Amino acid sequence: MKKNKLLLIIVAIVVIVIICSIFIGKYLLKESHRSTELENIKLFREVLSIVKKEYVEEVDSKKLLQSAINGMLSSLDPHSSYMPADSFKEMKVQMSGSFGGIGIEISMKDNKLTIIAPIEDTPGYRAGLKANDHIWKINDKFTKGMTINDAVGMMRGEKGTKVTLTIMREGNGGPMTFPIVRDIIQTKSLRSRTVDAGIGYIRIGHFQETTGAEFAKSLKTLKDQNNGAIKGLIIDLRNNPGGLLNQAVEVANNFIGEGFGNGLVVYTEGREPTAKMKLSTKIGDKEPHYPIIILVNGGSASASEILAGAMQDHKRAIILGTQTFGKGSVQSVLPLRDNAGLKLTTARYYTPNGRSIQAKGITPDIIVNRLLPQEPKKNQADQELKENDLEGRLKPVEKPGKPAAKPAPDKPVVTKIDEEVKNDHQLARAVELLKGLDIMSSRVPGAAK
Repeated sequence: MKKNKLLLIIVAIVVIVIICSIFIGKYLLKESHRSTELENIKLFREVLSIVKKEYVEEVDSKKLLQSAINGMLSSLDPHSSYMPADSFKEMKVQMSGSFGGIGIEISMKDNKLTIIAPIEDTPGYRAGLKANDHIWKINDKFTKGMTINDAVGMMRGEKGTKVTLTIMREGNGGPMTFPIVRDIIQTKSLRSRTVDAGIGYIRIGHFQETTGAEFAKSLKTLKDQNNGAIKGLIIDLRNNPGGLLNQAVEVANNFIGEGFGNGLVVYTEGREPTAKMKLSTKIGDKEPHYPIIILVNGGSASASEILAGAMQDHKRAIILGTQTFGKGSVQSVLPLRDNAGLKLTTARYYTPNGRSIQAKGITPDIIVNRLLPQEPKKNQADQELKENDLEGRLKPVEKPGKPAAKPAPDKPVVTKIDEEVKNDHQLARAVELLKGLDIMSSRVPGAAK
């Protein structure tokens, strides 16, 4: 009995010692980290003091500290940054849909200031700037070492003033100069029209506060133009740099039902519990299950990739075009003192199927490169050799009472070729595909119309 008691006491002591060791170890480790951080802060203060005292010219302490903060954040990833009060204010103005500048979305790619996409119908777009152009100089200042905020600040300005960008473009061989006159960027979120009988087209330039409502209104207009219903829809997300994620979810809400994943559009994963979230569509009426094609390219980023990925995972759309940009990270904007702001990457996006977009992008179901408009060519079918062209061919002989069969005209193949469709290879392919699907569905007994 005494032996059992003694054994229990020994076991209890051992357990207590182990628990204490764990807690003490954690405490010592925490203290060690704290001590290291304090030493690093002391080192920073020492360097700052020496620079302020001994640098060849007098320095601005505030600018030095801001540069130090930017250096710290830029070492994390291209999208984390410190925003002084004026930059923070500009960011909020941009999201509201009106600001002065040239109208391009930029990021860092391979340590180079890179255009994600020009915003449609803006000075930058009209000047000929393209997705993946590297900005080499802004006016006479080289961009190497420049932060995104610094670059944005230099390109923004009053309407009518000029800024000159020097661009390096792949395959061009040398720098290209673009003098651009700034304007008030009234960023119209989308435009729509009927591109062929029963086929609607909606181009979303970027996602802003009104995009979801504008999209629903455009859908109604397209249906009204086509006797109350459309046979197919093209959603154009090419060169769409993203914007407000909740507005991409609003667009998806028109098509994605409860089914798979309870209407999940996107979820995020981060270190903090607050960085984890799921965004799903609402319960309610959805659009009929007509075919949808989404156009994407290397300028499709962030929220546009989320929409394309969700529609692809839910098998609600065919994705056509080229690989998207691959921005699959979430930036939280945190207000700081003095009206400044901190943009910090806090999570990663995942599509409903669990695919990460980060540095990968969305792979189209059908890869179609965008071709430049070319001179009209003769119809290939007219140039091909046929039996009727051969000398000495047999003449056709019809059997009595049986005239030659003529193909039944399902529907007119084409009425009027839309000018933009004619000059846009990817859009033309999308229209052809939707027309083919419509013809096919009309030939399948019992197919939904």
